[in-house]
Amino acid sequence: MTLTRHHTEAAPAAASPEPEAFTQDTFTQAVDRVRKGANPDGEARALYARMTTDERLGLLDGDQPFWEGMLSLVEDGYNVYPYVMGAVDRLGVPGVRFADGPRGSVLGRSTCFPVSMARGATWDVELEEQVGEVIGREIRALGANFFGGVCINLPRHPAWGRVQETYSDQPVILGEMGAALTRGIQHHAMACAKHFALNSMENARFSVDVTIGEADLHETFLPHFKRVIDEGAFAVMSSYNSVNGTWAGQNADLLTRTLRDTWHFEGFVITDFIWGMRDGGKALVAGLDVEAPMRQQRGERLPGDLDSGKCSWADVERAGLRILKTQLRYYAERDAAEPTPSVVASADHVALAREAAGRAMVLLRNEKVGAAPVLPLDPKTLASLAVVGRLCDTANTGDLGSSSVRAPHVVTPLAGLAKALDGTSVALHSDASGDPAKAAALAAKAEAAVVVVGYTSADEGEFVDGSVASRADLLALYPKAQTEAEGRLRDKVLAALGGGTSVVGGGKAGGDRLSLELLPEDVALIKAVAAVNPRTVVVIETAGAVIVHDWKDLVPAILIGWYAGMEGGHALADVLFGKRNPSGRLPYPIPADAKDTPVFDRDAKAITYDHWYSHRLMQKTGVEADYPLGFGLSYSAFRLSDMQVDPAGGDALKLRVSVANAGAMAGHHVEQVYGARRDGDRADERELLGFAVVALAPGERKTVEVTASLLPLGRWDAAARRVRVAPGLIRVEAAGFWGDPDRLSATINVTGNVTGNVTGKIAGN
Repeated sequence: MTLTRHHTEAAPAAASPEPEAFTQDTFTQAVDRVRKGANPDGEARALYARMTTDERLGLLDGDQPFWEGMLSLVEDGYNVYPYVMGAVDRLGVPGVRFADGPRGSVLGRSTCFPVSMARGATWDVELEEQVGEVIGREIRALGANFFGGVCINLPRHPAWGRVQETYSDQPVILGEMGAALTRGIQHHAMACAKHFALNSMENARFSVDVTIGEADLHETFLPHFKRVIDEGAFAVMSSYNSVNGTWAGQNADLLTRTLRDTWHFEGFVITDFIWGMRDGGKALVAGLDVEAPMRQQRGERLPGDLDSGKCSWADVERAGLRILKTQLRYYAERDAAEPTPSVVASADHVALAREAAGRAMVLLRNEKVGAAPVLPLDPKTLASLAVVGRLCDTANTGDLGSSSVRAPHVVTPLAGLAKALDGTSVALHSDASGDPAKAAALAAKAEAAVVVVGYTSADEGEFVDGSVASRADLLALYPKAQTEAEGRLRDKVLAALGGGTSVVGGGKAGGDRLSLELLPEDVALIKAVAAVNPRTVVVIETAGAVIVHDWKDLVPAILIGWYAGMEGGHALADVLFGKRNPSGRLPYPIPADAKDTPVFDRDAKAITYDHWYSHRLMQKTGVEADYPLGFGLSYSAFRLSDMQVDPAGGDALKLRVSVANAGAMAGHHVEQVYGARRDGDRADERELLGFAVVALAPGERKTVEVTASLLPLGRWDAAARRVRVAPGLIRVEAAGFWGDPDRLSATINVTGNVTGNVTGKIAGN
């Protein structure tokens, strides 16, 4: 596509070459030199010097004309092909070729994994790296080179509509899982961490100003972003919301002072789509490099901003060099083997989706019915099974927003259970109406009952309907139609948006949740079935926390089934029938009451974030979660012994503990390390410091080693612009969950210099 940029300012000092002087091999040759050891900075400068003025401006936004792209969004769907930004065909520069996530590749008919929050419940960084490698391979095979799906926003409140796209409410989990996904993706594509920063409200994200103190920002809401940047992520996406009075897409404190000056990030920053930049010139000066995904504000207004002095050609060059250097590094470093489209949703990729779904499911409750716990169910002895609930035969992989994957198939819970029972003598009865009377009638005749309840895209998820896209302040961000043909496109798009069409997904957009409890009809169904069948198993499809306090004691078994991806039904059968030992652990606490969470107003125009949320808030107010962070039952029992704590260099420690599987089934144990200072105003406030997953056969014992960071116990040093761990006593715990009564503990003495290096050993037990 040829871009024409009209400008009145004189061209930059470096003269533009004649277009015919270079070929489409120019970029490839530069990549080859970088691969052989050339400095990517120098190669990027050489490429930039060969570009015309229009090509230099064209690096900074999307290649598709705005109204053409918007019509494609509302008529064809979101991201059905890679969105290309900054390609320069004359020199062979491929540009940024965007594919979204994080459930999988939004392009094509790709493998749909469980949502990120479900994968967070595995606490398994090796598994997540495998998932990332598969997603990267698939988007590369489908023509993309950039993955916009490393979502690591911290959900301050469980009602956040896009909580499914992130891993946990704990910075340590967010950072390690995000880093693992980044490592996997970057075999094949540039990984982009998003949304930077403080994006954890959905309905208000285009309006809300989030105020936060510098200490809380750097101690709680940014460490996971730094972790992913340190891992080598090539790009960062800015968020829609305002932070301390300045839109995040033009917030120099975030994009330059923090990201580049403090963290030394060398990649490029891209906007969130369409409405992620309010002033293109200010954004460029602040450190925003690429406007995504179409030719929008910068295509129309950047020449004027340059003429007026709002931004300069030096700003253009700085951004252009970042974009070129990052592409050169990526192409020089990526795996050599070029995947073909045949890898997309291939058998081994689908098998990994099933494994991830099974590993993610969290068993909250498994009481005895007679002599044994109700789970696992044994098809060899089970005579009949009732499967009921409005979601039991629904393909429910998450919301229909920008993360929605168009999988070639989705196995529902009913289909998965039916397949697992095929060839057995178990009589399977089902009803997907959600009617309590019908469900109870079936359950009364069955030996056990599985009730599938929870949420769908109508209840929570990304929210971008026509009421948002046609708001006056957001309409002002759209370029004017330059021709009659563009005017017709514009009118068609605005008419569709005015009629309520969703910009992404095409279906009902749930937004932030209105309640943390199940829908009343789901609760009525559970109670009706539990009243007639003592072996009732409740499966909850969700991403965020669901309050179960009022009915949990009515049923013997509760399983968090998540939005489990395309193989979720098979994975559910694996867990319920004992083919897989439950190993998921909660990536957040489940409160007993909504009052135990921070104040949340999904229509707020302003909100303040601070230290107090999740388990911190509950510990401060003296209430207990129904199910704490890290909790999850197993069909086995794991025993801890022989803990040892040693310095690991820097602000870290190394904990070793012996873990034994005392059960009769192989399983995974998640070893969790918690810590608390013994002094100061946050004395005894327990924080997650690190974790590791270990697989154990029946009767097997292994020593698990966890490298844990002490930074969650540190404080922000504004002068040094870093978190420091002060000297003093710290209690360290090896546990199966937050507050585990069977935890092992020791006290270490952090001594020496004020950087917080661990120089003490165990001071007491």
